[in-house]
Parts: sequence; structure tokens; C-alpha cells
Amino acid sequence: MVSAMSRQLILRAGLVSALGTLIVAGLLSSAPLRVAAQQPAPSPAAPAPAAGSPAAVTAEPATGGAQQPAGQAGSPDNTPLIKATVNEVNLIFTVTDKHGDFIPNLKQSDFALLDDQKAPARISSFTQQTNLPLRVGIVIDASTSIRTRFQFEQQAATEFLLQSIKSKSDRAFVMGFDSTPSITQDWTNNLDSLEVGVNKLYPGGGTALFDAVYTACRDKLLDISRGQEPVRRAMVLVSDGNDNQSRAYAEDAIKMCQRAETIVYAISTNWTPSRGKGDDVLKKIAEATGGRAFFPTSVNEISEGFTSIEEELRSQYALTYTPADFKADGAFRTIYLFCNDRRYQVRARKGYFSPKQ
Repeated sequence: MVSAMSRQLILRAGLVSALGTLIVAGLLSSAPLRVAAQQPAPSPAAPAPAAGSPAAVTAEPATGGAQQPAGQAGSPDNTPLIKATVNEVNLIFTVTDKHGDFIPNLKQSDFALLDDQKAPARISSFTQQTNLPLRVGIVIDASTSIRTRFQFEQQAATEFLLQSIKSKSDRAFVMGFDSTPSITQDWTNNLDSLEVGVNKLYPGGGTALFDAVYTACRDKLLDISRGQEPVRRAMVLVSDGNDNQSRAYAEDAIKMCQRAETIVYAISTNWTPSRGKGDDVLKKIAEATGGRAFFPTSVNEISEGFTSIEEELRSQYALTYTPADFKADGAFRTIYLFCNDRRYQVRARKGYFSPKQ
């Protein structure tokens, strides 16, 4: 016969054993999940990364993890998703000789690249891109200072749109600015609507150039640079460059262009024999974004600048790479790209802003 004391010892041992089993089960259920060594495809619910920008994708963990609590998003087998970052930069650039003629048929081995002063970890692709969809903003100075040549600017801009917007996938918008920017035609590939948007502009008022460039990139070009198919983003800026009304500074405008990964092509309306400060401003904005500034010597030459821009947009290379030692800290990372054959010049954006986690 078992004594009362023995029965108490047996009960305590049973409770300790049961408690130990529960603790072990709890530890196992809360154990961290192992991330699969091979990166799977992004979840369909996640937006596709934009071309030219460091992109974040989600990686699914290996199967066999703990059960997902109700109400939380997870993979199809009800295991939680673990996020990892894969960063790729899509760089579109132009190569010319000393005469400004475009150089085709170059190979990846013809170029050297540094990202944040380091060679990239991996080159994903290298192509001569001539068929990427266009996203072009036509930004026209409509201030009093260019009143005498405004009508010709409108005609040249309309001709450019007729020549450039050829595919159903191309899009453009029209913005005029004096002391404030104004959209007269939003994104469209309808050439009649774009022509109407250009003809709606009329000159008068001060010149808020930096505000216009900043606003066009922030509200229009940056807006379509995320979660869409690869495109070429460009701004055609027609102005004398003499800002007298902006709240933003030139550096603010340049940084916003870089955030929107937009190439700026500037056409100066200053036809005086000597180049002025406004021309220096246009050149600075264009070069910082991988674009080019044109300085016509007469009103009749402005259409030649538009023609050159249209030709360049169809004669570009595209390079996709993974940076080395990448940090998603929102900092600006410099890009240095050059051709090994020093007879040729490369025009590319000077850098980009990494995403913030």
C-alpha cells in the first residue's frame, strides 16, 4: 500500500514532467525560421521593382517552420515570410565620340564601372537599348523673359513630340512655368492632346526654374519610377536658365532629378553671343543627371536641339548591376562609368539615392 507521502511525490513528479513537455514544445514552436539558401521569386502581392533603382524583394523561408498565427500574412503553406533585400541598379547611358556622334555595338568589356568607389559585385545584364518605353516631361519656360521667341519654342516642342512618341507604350506630359509650374497636359501618348497642351501655354510672369524642375520630378517622374516596367525617364527643359522666383535651390532640383532617375536635356533660349549664368545652370543640371545641354545660336536652331535629343533617346545602352557593400540607408551613392577607349565619352547619371529600410 502506498503512503500519503509517496502519493504526493508521484503527483509532483507527474506535474514536473508535464510542465517540462509544455516548455520544450513552446521553445520548439518559437524557434527562428531558416531562410532558404536560394532566393525564390518575389511574392505576387509585392510590387515589381522599378528599373534603375535598388529594389527590395521578399524571400520565402524553407518549409517546415512553425504554424502561422491567424491574421498574419504568409506564404501559401501558411509559413511567415522573411524579408531580404536584393539591390540592383539599372543604368542607362550614352556613348559618343569627340564630334558628338553616337557609338554603337560596344561590349560590356569596353567599360569600367565604380559604384560608391567600388567595383560592382555582379553585372546582371548589358544591352544596347533602343526600344524601352519613353517617359518624357516637356518643361517649357513661359516667363516674360522669353516672350519674343515663345511661339517658335512651342512649334519646336510639338515637332519633338510628334517625332519621339511613337509607341503605344510611350508617354509624355507638358508643363509650363513662370513664377509657378502648371501642368497643361498629363501623361498620355495622344499626340493631339500633347499638342493642345503645348499650345495652352502663354508667356508672362517671373521665372521659377528650380521649382518647376523639382515639381516635375517629384510629382510626375518619380511617381511613375516605382513598381512599373523598365522605362527611360527624361525631361526636356527649355529655358534661358535665369531663375528669379524659386524657393528651391539648384541642388534641390538636381537631387530630385536623381531620386526620380531622370535624365535632363536642356535647350537654352539665350541667343546672345556670350554665354551667361543661366547657361551654366542648365549645363550643371544636365550633366549631373547624365543628360546634355544645347546652346542654339539662333531661334531657327532650337529644332535641331530637339532632333538631337530624340536621336539620343533611341541610341542608349543599359547596364544592370548589383553594388558591392550596399547599405539601405538613404545615402547618395556615386556612379563612375567610363569607356576603356578614351576616344569615346560616356554620359551617365552621377549617382543615385539608396532606399531606406
